Amino acid sequence: MIIYNRTSYKELTLKSYQKEKRRLQIELLKLQEWIIDSGQRLAIVLEGRDAAGKGATIKRFIENLIPKTMRVVELGVPSASQNRMWFKTYDRLLPKSGEIVFFDRSWYTRGLIQPAMGYCTERQYKYFMKNVNTWEKSQIENGLLLIKFYLSVSKENQQQRFVFRQNSPLKYWKLSVNDINAAKEWDLFTYYKEQIFSNSSPNENPWVIINSDNKMIARLNAMRYVLSSFNYPGKKVLKDKRWSKEIPEYDIEID
Repeated sequence: MIIYNRTSYKELTLKSYQKEKRRLQIELLKLQEWIIDSGQRLAIVLEGRDAAGKGATIKRFIENLIPKTMRVVELGVPSASQNRMWFKTYDRLLPKSGEIVFFDRSWYTRGLIQPAMGYCTERQYKYFMKNVNTWEKSQIENGLLLIKFYLSVSKENQQQRFVFRQNSPLKYWKLSVNDINAAKEWDLFTYYKEQIFSNSSPNENPWVIINSDNKMIARLNAMRYVLSSFNYPGKKVLKDKRWSKEIPEYDIEID
């Protein structure tokens, strides 16, 4: 497990954020071109509680990527057959040669929100936990490049975002009854999250934990981590700007 909060962006204004985002997106496009040319397959998983910023982070990743060789997977409520054949469902959704796929929630739904909310059986949960590492290992041995992010939002910030959504004439639809019910199971979700971290974070594909209480910082940190993970043609080493400092004190307590 990696706790990744590399840069504080302590003096980050909206203007500075936009400039830094553009700088990173230029590099992401270079990375995508390498994926296409080399026939690599890259899967980027984003997990986290409701309102942690998963979809918004993906949106910033893909703003300037080439659409034809990129997909976003958000499975939603699985069908009965998808529920029965969980790993095979995701076998079909993984990236093809030359493709990047972002997962707004992923196969880890079976180990997180589903057991917390009673959406899967105990047998299904135990089968998943027993086999997920073997399944991922086989995918990686077959050439899959995998990055797993967990965006961690505090209880207070989640509630603030819920209130904002509820009162927004443009974003009210983002808040569902299921979101509210899941938030009530905060401690139970925490239990299942800790089980996931202890069970499925081997060295070859660890979980990368990012504090998402500040959405702008979380997005930039996620982009930086992906770019730091690969060597691609034309890669530019992104030095910190003057307003950006390394921050040993900016960390996250996993709760």
